[in-house]
Amino acid sequence: MGKKTRNRATRSEGSAADNPRRPCPCGSGKRYKVCHGAGDDVIVIRPFEGLAAEPDLVAMREFLPSATAPLPVRSGGPVTLASVLPGASAAIVRDNGDILLGMQVQTRSGDLSADLAAALAWARSAVPGSSLPVVGPDRRTGERLQDVLEPQAPLEPTVHADFAWWLPGESPDPEAQAMLERANSVIMPTEAVGAPGVRGAYWVDTGSKAHVRWVRTESENDLMGALARLSGQGGLELGEGSRYAGSFRAHGLLVPVWDVDREMHSSEWAGPTAEFAKRLDEALAGLADKPLDDAEHRAREVLAGKQITLR
Repeated sequence: MGKKTRNRATRSEGSAADNPRRPCPCGSGKRYKVCHGAGDDVIVIRPFEGLAAEPDLVAMREFLPSATAPLPVRSGGPVTLASVLPGASAAIVRDNGDILLGMQVQTRSGDLSADLAAALAWARSAVPGSSLPVVGPDRRTGERLQDVLEPQAPLEPTVHADFAWWLPGESPDPEAQAMLERANSVIMPTEAVGAPGVRGAYWVDTGSKAHVRWVRTESENDLMGALARLSGQGGLELGEGSRYAGSFRAHGLLVPVWDVDREMHSSEWAGPTAEFAKRLDEALAGLADKPLDDAEHRAREVLAGKQITLR
């Protein structure tokens, strides 16, 4: 049976189901016919839609290397969401009963929101000291994060410099210590920009460049229109020492990226990011009263040429 799609799980990339040799919309890099086209899952392009936590959920899934956050569940005991867990596990229940859910996991499902809800359901009934390597079809509950989280509660990620929190208060055996050292060796320094009122914006040092990546929740059409207008006004940069590099799509959202001066501390971008947020809000609000002119449409086409799709 071919892939089912719904309003929240719309076809993308020119309807891969109509051409199974095209890349799968889930972003795995595989062809559709050997990925989600091989099963009967719904591909949900924007799995966290409707949640205030959406921008930070996308950031934790896609580019935060080591981060944790209290998950704002509606009921039950506390749950910690993690960017990645040891062994890329979907869930871990520690010996003391603490529950951790992993964001960066391998799965064949087309709905990451349902996978996370299923992992949470497993963890709440699992014995302490156990782990869930991957969420399979047999562990799907029918619930999604939208069913188990407080919808208006934001996520408050803590970005860590390493993975020491993997083994809190324990003396790791040599194998675990080696795993920890390998994980720590590939972390790219990352910090929240920390601008007042700004969510989903993170500074990262890749070694050769530093970037600000900002997960936005507006529709792509509106956001691209506003960015084009700012480009025409010369206001597309975050400030001195920055350059708009382009954007990527992840889980139904657009993530603009700026190259920034590596010599500047991450906190120095808080003010410029807050100022840009004001300019962007004004540009978004003005689109309804004043559509893009010809020059702005051309600018939009240039910006669209700098987009890629991750998921």
